[in-house]
Amino acid sequence: MAIQAIHSVKRIEQQFHTGEEPVLVMCSDVNTYVCKYMRSSAAAYKLVCELIGAQMAKAWQLNTPDTALVMIKPSHWEGVHLMHSVSAPSLGSKWMDSVVDITPSTYEKVPATAEMLNHLMKIALFDFWIANEDRNANNANLMYDVAVGKFVSIDYGCIFNTATFDYPLSQLTSTDTILWSDLFDHLIQGQDKNNIRSLAEQLKLDYRHSIQVCNSLKTEIVDVIPKEWNVPSTVIMEKVEQLFDETWTSEVWNNFIECLNENIES
Repeated sequence: MAIQAIHSVKRIEQQFHTGEEPVLVMCSDVNTYVCKYMRSSAAAYKLVCELIGAQMAKAWQLNTPDTALVMIKPSHWEGVHLMHSVSAPSLGSKWMDSVVDITPSTYEKVPATAEMLNHLMKIALFDFWIANEDRNANNANLMYDVAVGKFVSIDYGCIFNTATFDYPLSQLTSTDTILWSDLFDHLIQGQDKNNIRSLAEQLKLDYRHSIQVCNSLKTEIVDVIPKEWNVPSTVIMEKVEQLFDETWTSEVWNNFIECLNENIES
């Protein structure tokens, strides 16, 4: 999957004081991007996860910001007092207008419809498949796009069980996911439990199709990872291949259904 390479055109506009300390940058394509960047070898693996997660989410047809590889000019880092590699491209997520962050104080703004519930369940299933441990009750990593009435999925640095490349993938527990959240409870209010299960079953064909699409794109996705991030492509591909193991995909589906049932009955 092609990803454009662009560069900064002015000094960093803002730094966000969240875990990865991302920066807001105006770029040469006349768009603004939230950029995460090289700070250490551990950060490099998380950048790899961010890129793979975003590209896989696109292949699943989830709403997620467009990404780009952004070279931030050394002079544009002025005022940002962090260790970073200015010679390596950052990973930028295109800034989106008309969105609301999903938080404990905003989740009730999301319409409690079957369509929104179905969308959230698909995002949850994606997280189960790609072992994303960072979308849960405490940290939704979601926005609500008011203009189009859809969720926007963001932040993939904790896929592969929080960027674990040394061990096989492991299943999420029900409390690790967005299914265990006030947002999910809000969306299932008034929904018949059998209808919720029916929605889940309708996702099964979509699940299999999405995995096939990702499998066909895996080499292309890995090939766009910058060499400057210094993560061996063989290590990355070995991890990516685990996503397509038939045992893994079947266990993911069973785990998703089990956790869904547990959470709608609780």
